[in-house]
Amino acid sequence: MKLTHLDEKDRPKMVDVSEKNLTTRVAVASGIIEMSQDAYDAIVGEKTKKGPVLQTAVIAAIMGTKKTSELIPMCHPLNLSGINCDVEELLELPGFKLTLTAKLTGQTGVEMEALTGVSIGLLTIYDMVKAIDKGMVIRHVQLERKSGGKSGDFKR
Repeated sequence: MKLTHLDEKDRPKMVDVSEKNLTTRVAVASGIIEMSQDAYDAIVGEKTKKGPVLQTAVIAAIMGTKKTSELIPMCHPLNLSGINCDVEELLELPGFKLTLTAKLTGQTGVEMEALTGVSIGLLTIYDMVKAIDKGMVIRHVQLERKSGGKSGDFKR
């Protein structure tokens, strides 16, 4: 299988998508952060010194989604039409699940943007409560589903 990010001399390149059709593309990614009960309680009770953790994580996830092409070398800058981020409390862990949906009408997909947004949101949670729990674990950052484009739909 030939990798699309290498040219005929095996040098890195950004794929040329100029000939691809515009289609509506949606990607949904998620991830989990597991933490101590003390850290979880501080977040849910909004008793952290750095402010509202979950609201800040959502904003960070949106910002991370928008800046993906600045962080991942071969990603195209995209004109995103929508980003939505949800946070679910997971009392049984304890921890949180962050789910992000990215959408656009364009010539390339938004999977990397959704995955980057989730990662940045979870890292923001870690950053804001690391004084309480440095042992937090971020896991299962994954693409849940995507639609649109030449490769078709995917559902985990």
